[in-house]
Amino acid sequence: MEKEKIILTGDRPTGKLHIGHYVGSLRRRVELQNSGLYKKIFVFEADGQALTDNIDNPEKVRQNVIEVALDYLAVGLDPSKSTIFIQSQIPELCELTFYYMDLVTVSRLQRNPTVKTEIQMRNFETSIPVGFFTYPISQAADITAFKATTVPVGEDQEPMLEQAREIVRRFNYIYGETLVEPEILLPDNAACLRLPGTDGKAKMSKSLGNCIYLSDSADEVEKKVRSMYTDPTHIKVSDPGKLEGNTVFTYLDAFCRPEHFGRYLPDYANLDELKAHYTRGGLGDVKVKKFLAAIMQEELAPIRERRKAYEKDIPAIYDMLKKGCEVAREAAAQTLDEVRRAMKINYFDDEALIAEQAKRFGQE
Repeated sequence: MEKEKIILTGDRPTGKLHIGHYVGSLRRRVELQNSGLYKKIFVFEADGQALTDNIDNPEKVRQNVIEVALDYLAVGLDPSKSTIFIQSQIPELCELTFYYMDLVTVSRLQRNPTVKTEIQMRNFETSIPVGFFTYPISQAADITAFKATTVPVGEDQEPMLEQAREIVRRFNYIYGETLVEPEILLPDNAACLRLPGTDGKAKMSKSLGNCIYLSDSADEVEKKVRSMYTDPTHIKVSDPGKLEGNTVFTYLDAFCRPEHFGRYLPDYANLDELKAHYTRGGLGDVKVKKFLAAIMQEELAPIRERRKAYEKDIPAIYDMLKKGCEVAREAAAQTLDEVRRAMKINYFDDEALIAEQAKRFGQE
């Protein structure tokens, strides 16, 4: 019998979500949610994981839990189809992490390329918090607690998922088939694998101020597109322009659809024609940016409007999150029960064990 297809995915609530999150994961999540192919979909806010490098600033995480929930609902995640919950409210995840720690060596964690990169990025080389160092194990607990078969992530997260698979295989080898081994689901648009910041830097980040947020006003979006990094050698309109490293064209690859030309730039039949004109010269950055801005406004306007509607009843959002946590906790408790049985630490509900021990000590 084929196992149920279950998705687990989430984000750290350290800031509002931006269009990098949107093209990299959120848009796809909504498609998967509405595809009818998955029995269950769990989407969570990894606030516990966010605290591993924000332990001295819990208010930042606390404030952003509601921001991320609003972004989720605004992009189209539906609580009647997806269980939206908060990681810290599911204590079973901590217990699973504790057991999985015995299945992973320190050297294996040190070799994890994602962990290495994140440690360098946060300048943790000399003083890595243990919680941060072991977050691949915590992630494995998140995935396996809900028996996820499918984890949609960017390719930078592949080493994390491989670590989770190793934990599953080792656990099942020692204790018998208990945990489900997850598969990775990568974005299907290459431009969406890692959308650069508006300044051309490899990563969008709040601290660099190079993000377009899903909640940005129309004016803010316009301003950010106008100031976007292009080709520094493309000074005059007549100059040939480069596409590689040109943020405007990367964004067009991610967002542009053929019908956009008829609506906003009828001089061209498609993106290939626009690119060809730009590379041979005779097409200015301003015109291309205006086109991109029109596309971005079309994409973001409905998200912005939905968010404003949800903002009118914040207690209802917390209620939705609370209900999601209750559903998630029930699922995680079931898995934890199976894990405890497999590890033979279910002392009080194992009647055979109690009877056997009684007999061993001469009691009938």
